[in-house]
Amino acid sequence: MVIAPPATAARRLPGRLVAPEPGWTTTVDVVVVGSGVAGLTAALRMRGRVDRILVVTKDVLNAGSTQWAQGGIAAALGPGDTPEEHETDTLVAGAGACDRDAVRVLVTEGPEAVRELIALGTNFDHDPDGELSLTREGGHHRDRIAHAGGDATGAEIQRALIAAVEQAPEIEVVQHALAVDLLLAEDGGVAGLTLHVMGEGQRDGVGAVRCRAVVLASGGLGQVFSQTTNPAVSTGDGMAVALRAGAVLRDLEFVQFHPTVMYLGPDSRGQQPLISEAVRGEGAFLVDGPPEEGGRRFMVGVHELADLAPRDVVAKAITRRMLETGQAHMWLDGRHLGAEVWERRFPTILATTRSHGIDPVTELIPVAPACHYASGGVHTDLWGRTTVPGLYATGEVACSGVHGANRLASNSLLEGLVFSRRIAEVLPGELRPLLPPAPDRRTSGLVPGSVRRELQELMTSRVGVLRSATGLADATALLDKLAGEVAGTVDQDSWETTNLLTIATALADAAMLREETRGSHWREDFPDRDDARFAGHVDVTESDGAAATIRFVAAAPTDGPA
Repeated sequence: MVIAPPATAARRLPGRLVAPEPGWTTTVDVVVVGSGVAGLTAALRMRGRVDRILVVTKDVLNAGSTQWAQGGIAAALGPGDTPEEHETDTLVAGAGACDRDAVRVLVTEGPEAVRELIALGTNFDHDPDGELSLTREGGHHRDRIAHAGGDATGAEIQRALIAAVEQAPEIEVVQHALAVDLLLAEDGGVAGLTLHVMGEGQRDGVGAVRCRAVVLASGGLGQVFSQTTNPAVSTGDGMAVALRAGAVLRDLEFVQFHPTVMYLGPDSRGQQPLISEAVRGEGAFLVDGPPEEGGRRFMVGVHELADLAPRDVVAKAITRRMLETGQAHMWLDGRHLGAEVWERRFPTILATTRSHGIDPVTELIPVAPACHYASGGVHTDLWGRTTVPGLYATGEVACSGVHGANRLASNSLLEGLVFSRRIAEVLPGELRPLLPPAPDRRTSGLVPGSVRRELQELMTSRVGVLRSATGLADATALLDKLAGEVAGTVDQDSWETTNLLTIATALADAAMLREETRGSHWREDFPDRDDARFAGHVDVTESDGAAATIRFVAAAPTDGPA
């Protein structure tokens, strides 16, 4: 049901990116864009069912967000835990905006998917009795987070998946390859993909890959903001490619800001050090100053789980306290954990904080919220299908419905696993014929890479943790201005910046439409949740670069009784 009329802003975004004509062409059955847990799982699961699989990644195989996942992967694997309890925690964290069926798929298929990772060779941590070591993070009422290397879970999962891909000759990998745009057939479905490859011999420069299906697993949009936990490759490319091809983007306004990102000073930009929620799971707590100098634990009384409340609750509480005190950050106190716990459970975080001059064994860690995860993305069904025939999406680039308005801690790796397995189950049986690309009549455009810093600053200041109609209107006006800039050179910086601008514009439009506070979307001018008007989803579409059209699709809230 559409309960708000479509709204179109007075701007024009590129319908496709300016790029040289392809200098080479190749043909495969399926292209997987991305090499994190979602992309590599999809590729590995399709082996033997699809003849020719090509995995393309913008950097090297281990450069994406999976590598940086510290906390772990959530699944009902422990004594007394159940998928139903995991489902309840996920729905509550999602603040009424989850798809209940998608969540049920996640939690019921999750344990088997994790066991499959173990069988693949992933070395999760075990307790002295040899049982899988499970811990707790924010929003969970059970110990259900499996971890590896203490705080290096993502890196270990990535290692195991890459090792498996390297032993799979039927999977071809092309590194340093940016997905430029989809090639579309006359029916509007997938006919291929244009890539820009750096340093791959015969496939150097822009080329065309003819294919029968594309699986987007390209990660998130963190670089839209000036401070993020995401790596430099997270420039929203997959979402922008899908939007330009006619796919629906859903719930982009729900950007999760991780509450405990190490504060490096007012001028620090780009990827910032994450202090995993698992540190609070082991007993660390937030304070507004050194306790020995009168600082207090401000999360006590805010939520029943205190410092382990869902991320949106903690991020808002930190931001409020920062505004009340005029301080640029709060602090995380984990001194009482002792050196042994820090060295055993959090060796990566310990090394990182020490490299920045803070020893958490003896000192408080300065922390502040920063962009961490996109709960929205390319809208998919329960099998990863998008609204474009032959286009699938999985992982952070997708909006499967499991995260709602706020992702539950450590559900992201699980989502990539579960829904990539589902794509691999249905895609081979519904492969399209290899169709010729139709003439591309979309209007091309490109903005210069030089506007990236300005874009990131305005998104952080006006579309960040705290939003308002005034700030969002300012952001929209500035984004419109940046959309009028024309790149003088065609290069990867300009392609990425144009993708960032495209996604930033859609995000700001969606945030303006949702006049309420829900989950990770915080409107200071509409501070309350409003189920009567906004229990549902914001969908964004684009037609040949015409300003994103947004509409609100009503749905019943899903954090109450079924």
